[in-house]
Amino acid sequence: MTESASPRALALICSLKPSPAPSSSELMARQVLDALGEHGFTSDVVRVVDHDVKPGVEVDMGEGDAWPAIRERMMAADVLVVSTPTWVGHMSSVAQRVLERLDGELSETDDSGRPLVTGKVAVACVVGNEDGAHKITADLFQGLNDIGFTIPAQGAVYWNDEAMGSRDYNDLEETPEAVASTTKTLAENAAHLAQALKAQPYPGR
Repeated sequence: MTESASPRALALICSLKPSPAPSSSELMARQVLDALGEHGFTSDVVRVVDHDVKPGVEVDMGEGDAWPAIRERMMAADVLVVSTPTWVGHMSSVAQRVLERLDGELSETDDSGRPLVTGKVAVACVVGNEDGAHKITADLFQGLNDIGFTIPAQGAVYWNDEAMGSRDYNDLEETPEAVASTTKTLAENAAHLAQALKAQPYPGR
């Protein structure tokens, strides 16, 4: 990252709730962005369900597809934050669609044949009042890494309610210490990795 250009982060909020409904996924993502802000990052937020993202695995699925505009914002970012709720033990259908659309990046390569997202960092946020956060994180990281993103150490943060509970993350009066600490570490590691990759990119083929 050059001194003249601040590092950037983009959060893709994969809530099923359109704006302006409160979203626990957005709350956690914004906490991550705030933590990245302490490392000089500016940020951008997209609640994906507010946009007509067409199904498919191409970067542009034609007329009316909102993904190309979202993708443009992603390409301007150094760190991608994917934040999803847990539904029936899995990531939301919106998050799955994001991964499917990101699959199109495998066909968008540089002169060395690497995906254009190579060198970008990706992290994950997962919230829910049921189990599934570790499985969701594993699925997200496997997909994001295959597509070309780099995952930092301890690059995920999550919160689950107690077994068979009914609270949302939004309902908490304060952020649990374990979540706050993990968010801080995630931001530190993501910022460090993004800066390292900018200073010394992956070698070309």
